[in-house]
Amino acid sequence: MLRLLHLLLLLLLLPPPGTPEPPGLAALSPGAYPQAPDLLYADGLRAYAAGAWASAVALLREALRSQAELGRMRRDCGLKKLDLAAAAAHTFFIANPKHLQMREDMAKYRRMSGIRLQSFRDLETPPHWAAYDLGLELLGRQEAGLALPRLEEALQESLAQMESCRAGCEGPEEQQRDEEEAEGTGNQGGLYEAIAGHWIRVLQCRQRCVGDTATRPGRSFPVPDFLPSQLRRLHEAHAQVGNLSQAMENVLSVLLFYPEDEAAKEALNQYQAQLGEPRPGLGPREDIRQYVLRSLGEKRQLYYAMEHLGTSFKDPDPWTPTAFIPERLREKLREDQEQRPWDQEPPQPKPLTDWKDVLLLEVVTLTQDARQLNGSERAVLDGLLTPSECGVLLQLAKDAAEAGARSGYRGRRSPHTPHEHFDGLTVLKAAQLARAGAVGTQGAKLLLEVSERVRTLTQAYFSPERPLHLSFTHLVCRSAIEGEQEQRMDLSHPVHADNCILDPDTGECWREPPAYTYRDYSGLLYLNDDFQGGDLFFTEPNALTVRAQVRPRCGRLVAFSSGGENPHGVWAVTRGRRCALALWHTWASEHKEQGIGPDRPPTSQEWTEAKELLQEPEEKEDEEEEKEMPSRDPSPEPPSHRLQRVQDKSEKPPRVREEL
Repeated sequence: MLRLLHLLLLLLLLPPPGTPEPPGLAALSPGAYPQAPDLLYADGLRAYAAGAWASAVALLREALRSQAELGRMRRDCGLKKLDLAAAAAHTFFIANPKHLQMREDMAKYRRMSGIRLQSFRDLETPPHWAAYDLGLELLGRQEAGLALPRLEEALQESLAQMESCRAGCEGPEEQQRDEEEAEGTGNQGGLYEAIAGHWIRVLQCRQRCVGDTATRPGRSFPVPDFLPSQLRRLHEAHAQVGNLSQAMENVLSVLLFYPEDEAAKEALNQYQAQLGEPRPGLGPREDIRQYVLRSLGEKRQLYYAMEHLGTSFKDPDPWTPTAFIPERLREKLREDQEQRPWDQEPPQPKPLTDWKDVLLLEVVTLTQDARQLNGSERAVLDGLLTPSECGVLLQLAKDAAEAGARSGYRGRRSPHTPHEHFDGLTVLKAAQLARAGAVGTQGAKLLLEVSERVRTLTQAYFSPERPLHLSFTHLVCRSAIEGEQEQRMDLSHPVHADNCILDPDTGECWREPPAYTYRDYSGLLYLNDDFQGGDLFFTEPNALTVRAQVRPRCGRLVAFSSGGENPHGVWAVTRGRRCALALWHTWASEHKEQGIGPDRPPTSQEWTEAKELLQEPEEKEDEEEEKEMPSRDPSPEPPSHRLQRVQDKSEKPPRVREEL
């Protein structure tokens, strides 16, 4: 291309226009479709050599234009393919939210510069959902005028989708046979019974259309009160732009579903006061009025059949008036209503006692509570370890890793990322290595003691009225692999919850295997901060929006409940080695002290085995404590430790590590 520019500059010195040109060169059509730049360049050189100056200029300029156009087309084509790839991945992920590979692919797409937020669209989204989501997005940007057409479109498309669904309910009898057998409404009588049974099935199917329309593609449950919520959005948007008549029309439609809705009645009074004069012809929307009347008529028939014919019916609407439900059925239906997943309230946080008085740990400070961490049942506490204790545990991890070739402790690539090495040490493995002389006994004993220290603190802070048991303790080190950190896009540990399977798309967390469902509280006790990256972060249930971030440091404990209310992950460790003690606690005593791994049975009491391996005669143990205890000059000793040793020398009660 530099040669092209050089030739164009030379052409400026060529003879002026009007100079005769050699024959035989075809004229170039202006605005022609881009041709191969190299061929145009060759033709331009030939024209230049032949003295066809105007043709040479035109050909060389076209070569430059075609080169630029070709680059633009390639770029646009690539971005368009990326856009479609992101949309296809998003569509697949909605229907398969537990697909781990697709989850990783989605995270990579989000970090690509050519991908926009709008690229993540569901290629199978029905029109009413597309319009509804766009309307909500515009409302969130305070653009009510632009949102109104989209919200109105969403409502009309929702009604049309329900009509289409209802039309499909009147198919031939053989298409409903499987459904009939499943619901126990088979034909068990004569002609009249068959007609009644068929009509009941049609009504049941029509009522299910409400839930089908309100369910996003790939989701398991419908959005509750889908139509009333759309009407609420509409009347609020109309009010914002000053369309008070339309706002009244929509709020009156809301009152068709909920006649005693205080917020709707208050809004209606406000609109009437602003209009200043009565509007006798103003009423609810006709399409909504017809919808409500028809739905109530069908419900009345279904409840009658339920009471007198023994059929089944699950009402999809929470707005159905109580008067439509036979009195003898109300209690059962109320219980069913309470079992709906969207009606379950999150657990209320437990009241905290004075955990510092319980532990007698003056040096432990509460750095951040749940409010400061933008969540529930999570806390950051500092001072659980002194610098010397961190050094002992770091040395334990290092010695164990070096002894791996002959002891079975093997560093390997992390199971979560190929860009880091992962070393893990359990309390039992530490005790076995100490017994074999591969690591110091002091470090293995300190690992036991610190684990109990964390358990005691976690119980005092989160669960003072219910005992917590240690379920598993793991000393984990993550090391960045040199030469593999450039343009790295993955996490050291992907976002997850500790006792359930997180579904970021729906915000649900399924407490079922293979998750460790018995875990109730988690803790991360950090040993160092001389590394790059590796911060812990909490997200919203979508696993995307970061709500809080914690930087590791020696003696810092991050404790939190193990459920879906605390999704968390770890940023990539891009330099150095990050070591921490990961601990999980359980209320279930049958799950305490469990070993985890292919070589450990699920009920292995590895703490008991570790204690037995580390036990020594009392006199020898006291001497080794005097020799091996690290210097505590850099930091004051926690009072609980001082208190423990005073008791050891006086009344000789069982030691902390003997109680583990």
